[in-house]
Amino acid sequence: MSTVYAAALALGLALSTPVMAAEMIMFEQAGCAWCQRFNEEIAPAWPKTEQGQRAPLRHVDIHQPLPEDLAGIPIERFTPTFVLVEDGREIARLRGYPGDQFFWALVDEMLAKLEQ
Repeated sequence: MSTVYAAALALGLALSTPVMAAEMIMFEQAGCAWCQRFNEEIAPAWPKTEQGQRAPLRHVDIHQPLPEDLAGIPIERFTPTFVLVEDGREIARLRGYPGDQFFWALVDEMLAKLEQ
């Protein structure tokens, strides 16, 4: 295999493999009225936003076994709790859903910590 071909193949694979370093984890539970409100007001739009592109939303039920990749992230009984995670470590946390008008500004503050 030529060096040029190998380099082109490596570049093609790198560009075609999605890299998701950051995620917004939403810890939730059944019967949580604020979780339901978030899921109605924000969740449908999340993947279409800049924030959603930077940190895709992932729902985690606090009453189910914690996924292995989140083993180092403390969960709480208070839901919803939003935890910005990058490469398996917690970057920022938002307890509760303050409504759509305040939520986006708080999320922007959380995402700004990714650049630090």
